[in-house]
Amino acid sequence: MLNIFVDADACPVKQEVYRVASRYRLNVTLVANSWMRIPNEGWIFLQVVPEGFDAADDWIVEHVEPHDIVVTADIALASRCLKEGARAIGPTGKPFRDNSIGDALATRNLLSELRGAGEITGGPAPLKKGDRSRFLHQLDEEIKSIRREQTLSST
Repeated sequence: MLNIFVDADACPVKQEVYRVASRYRLNVTLVANSWMRIPNEGWIFLQVVPEGFDAADDWIVEHVEPHDIVVTADIALASRCLKEGARAIGPTGKPFRDNSIGDALATRNLLSELRGAGEITGGPAPLKKGDRSRFLHQLDEEIKSIRREQTLSST
């Protein structure tokens, strides 16, 4: 069964994930380094992992399966999930794909170096209304695409 995993510590689109998952009757697992309040629904789970570098990422990669969806802004995590056969979407609705993840990782590394040198300060821009709309649309499209693939492979 298709599951949605959310890299939850700083995810700004959790409510949107719940809305789409509810419509499709999918399970959602939020993975975080600390407890957080989640809706009291039997299909929403919270997995708290120990503090530590990449602990949440490692847990997601260990549990994700082909055709699952991972919601994350972390390009390195997205790359790891793609290698497991999962899909990955950023909170702005940008899908991560095998053919573009290398460029995204290179850009991430360059920006990290520039931040380390003090050339760039601050983090990503806040999410806009259009980003939320784009995310909802892309998550919906990914689910439909996976379901079509699963239907074709079972016939």
